[in-house]
Amino acid sequence: MSRHLITSALPYINGIKHLGNMVGSMLPADVYSRYLRQRGHDVLYICATDEHGTPAELAAKEAGLSVAEFCAQAHDTQKAIYDGFQLAFDYFGRSSSQQNVEITQHFARKLKENGFIEERAIRQVFSVADDRFLPDRYIVGTCPHCGYDKARGDQCENCTRVLDPTDLLEARSAISGSSELEVRETRHLFLLQSKLQGEVEEWIDRVGGEWPQLASSIARKWLTEGLHDRAITRDLEWGVPVPADTWPELAAEGKVFYVWFDAPIEYIGATKEWADLDPANRDWKSWWYEPEGAADVRYTEFMGKDNVPFHTVMFPATELGVREPWKMVDYVKAFNWLNYYGGKFSTSQRRGVFTHDALEILPADYWRYFMMANAPESDDTSFTWEHFTATVNKDLADTLGNFVNRVLSFSRKRFGDEVPGGAAAGVAEEKLGGEIAALLAEYEGHMEALQFRKAAASLRALWSAGNSYLEEKAPWLEIKTDPEAAALTLRTAMNLIHLYAVVSEPFIPASAKAMRSAFELSGSASTSASTSASTSTSTSASSAAQATWVTPQEARALDMVPAGTAFTVPPVLFAKITEEDLESYRERFGGADEF
Repeated sequence: MSRHLITSALPYINGIKHLGNMVGSMLPADVYSRYLRQRGHDVLYICATDEHGTPAELAAKEAGLSVAEFCAQAHDTQKAIYDGFQLAFDYFGRSSSQQNVEITQHFARKLKENGFIEERAIRQVFSVADDRFLPDRYIVGTCPHCGYDKARGDQCENCTRVLDPTDLLEARSAISGSSELEVRETRHLFLLQSKLQGEVEEWIDRVGGEWPQLASSIARKWLTEGLHDRAITRDLEWGVPVPADTWPELAAEGKVFYVWFDAPIEYIGATKEWADLDPANRDWKSWWYEPEGAADVRYTEFMGKDNVPFHTVMFPATELGVREPWKMVDYVKAFNWLNYYGGKFSTSQRRGVFTHDALEILPADYWRYFMMANAPESDDTSFTWEHFTATVNKDLADTLGNFVNRVLSFSRKRFGDEVPGGAAAGVAEEKLGGEIAALLAEYEGHMEALQFRKAAASLRALWSAGNSYLEEKAPWLEIKTDPEAAALTLRTAMNLIHLYAVVSEPFIPASAKAMRSAFELSGSASTSASTSASTSTSTSASSAAQATWVTPQEARALDMVPAGTAFTVPPVLFAKITEEDLESYRERFGGADEF
């Protein structure tokens, strides 16, 4: 057994996330965490809401709430959605926590002490009406390139051009709407990344060789272009304060750390939040501080490609500059974009599927399976309702769901409510066992390599093997001439259902539980007797005891559910999506004609 620390990119507090955000970070991290737990590893899966930065303040203002109130409500809303998707976080924290404040300030002090932070004077837009300096996003105006009249001071949302606040025409404060703006001198803290470039390169040379090409190529591109010193403070009311004991003048001016300085540190902060709930039994430093046990931890991060530079270059530079033995990432699993009919998801234009709407219309397992079977690993992928419907109907309803219902219903009708005995396993069963063991090994290999699309294909092949066996043996015909042979076929098929329940759990946990619960089994055949300590104390309702994994011997034998075991026929696992459903989804969320 080994220890695995897993984090997914922190979802930003401002707004409910779409499916692309889910498949690019939190969902694959959950699938991998569940798999590792079933294999007996000690796993800690940490995530949190990212709550600082300009958008949070603007969203709170628009909602008529204080930023603290807005973030607290938004955190609970997001957490409820993630529970609905059965994301089994060990802890889902908040970057505004006191733990993150303390650790961020500690990092900043150490960086200054080691000569990697310095104070610099810069020129910045000041709003006379608001009596404050404005971060770039607090300045809006007309884009000089496309004429869009709501462009921000950092970028035009319409034409995507990167801007400087002074580029805007008719610039005004996003707070008061005042156009009485001046450019004044102010002072900020800069992280001297240029001094750490060589160390970051050496570190990536050591660990980055096994990363996916997407992650390593982005990291090396940034290094090739050269790391630049970066301002890590902003003039905001909400954020981790600059510590007064180190920078008294800046603290007096109300400076806070830039969100992308403190957000990655929240991985550590959230782990301490988790540990502080049960300090007698949880040691956060054993996961993050190498002298206290973290040296044997394998740390895997999951994120979309836009977050790769921060996690492979900027945060590692921060950790290296602190000159303390903090755990650094071992493997970065990066994802491309999931688009909607080839275009972008858009909240403002009500285009695309967002997570709360997805759960409203269909159970989580439909979405979980589809997204992982089509994960944007090697390139961007596109969500279409037609593809989604075809996948659900073919893979989930026909291949898996129909197999479960046919086998259990037919056996109950012919042999009653217990697994039938029948003849001893023969040539067909021996052949099936070998095929299942080989497919299981293939599935495991893809999961170990974090190749989720390939893993989903292997899982689908396992389901298909059961259907092929059933068609070959045809128990509905066997029953007429050889009831003992029919009983053997159904007993074997029921063992396949149990195997499917176990190995499908990372992808479709609710359906896997329903399949497992169909059989009245006890002990290790039903649930894990050795779930990890972190899992058993999880704050997530979805992290109940998981089934122990199937060994190669068990896969070959297909005898974990013995004759005489009582069973029930579960409700239909997956209802087919009808043409009427499909049309209503296209009408509600938009289709190909939107682009």
